[in-house]
Amino acid sequence: MAGLRAILQHLELAAQAYGGDLTLAVPTLPPRQLAAPAASPPAEAQSAAAPPAPAFAPTPTPSPAPTPAIRPTPTAPPAPAAATPKQAPATPAPAVPAATASPTSSSASDDVDSALAALRREIQACTRCALHQGREHAVPGEGNPRADVLFLGEAPGASEDKAGRPFVGPSGQLLDRILSGAMGLQRSDVYIANVAKCHPPGNRNPEPDEVAACLPFLVRQLALVRPKVIVCLGRVAAQNLLGSDESVGKLRGRDLQYEGIPVVVTWHPAYLLREPAAKRDTWEDIKRVNRLLGRPEVPKTPGA
Repeated sequence: MAGLRAILQHLELAAQAYGGDLTLAVPTLPPRQLAAPAASPPAEAQSAAAPPAPAFAPTPTPSPAPTPAIRPTPTAPPAPAAATPKQAPATPAPAVPAATASPTSSSASDDVDSALAALRREIQACTRCALHQGREHAVPGEGNPRADVLFLGEAPGASEDKAGRPFVGPSGQLLDRILSGAMGLQRSDVYIANVAKCHPPGNRNPEPDEVAACLPFLVRQLALVRPKVIVCLGRVAAQNLLGSDESVGKLRGRDLQYEGIPVVVTWHPAYLLREPAAKRDTWEDIKRVNRLLGRPEVPKTPGA
């Protein structure tokens, strides 16, 4: 401090010697302020002046409502797919639904007659399988279009091929006697058809491809006539209508159906001609048909 004052006094003397052009304003500083280094501001002051908080520090704010993007949402079970109508079980001869018009309506009767007549013409002109090459006549079927019972055989024989009508040979004559004696009916009261519509050579059974060609015709006949009972005459008719491989002996007496129509299986008339003892079985089978139709098991004898 003494050296500093000496220097200041020397400068003042020089200023006096050189005149008023050299003016030196000497600040009067307290020794403690000149000597002491500037003190750093307290940490609290720095904190007060600094920005409030680092950018990464969480700012306490009211909790926002959770958004669907970040909030787990309970997963609802998927909506069930639209129900598909069940289909009906497949059969070798699925029936086509019959017209819903009243069976007593004259217009409905006319429609059935016209449809059967058109079907007859289609069968007579059919060339779907090889049987048409050797036939004389196709045999569509015949009878009452509104029959309560339909008799189904396997295929036309030689006599049927010549006449173009079903069951006109010896087997047909026996069938006529069964109708009149066991049911009190005539041929015109029932409907008679075959699975195959043309005569197989040598009276053999129709082959699977021949049956497949004719089966759509039978389906349409059943849909148009819509009988209350179907009587299958023999193994070929029963197996192809029901889609079964069982014998007549195993199918007889069972509760069978085709598209909701009761089916009774019995022996073919040709078999009865060879095995007359089996007529007793057929008698019982026809009594069952009568029960299903709501008729007396044994028809009244004329004049009784």
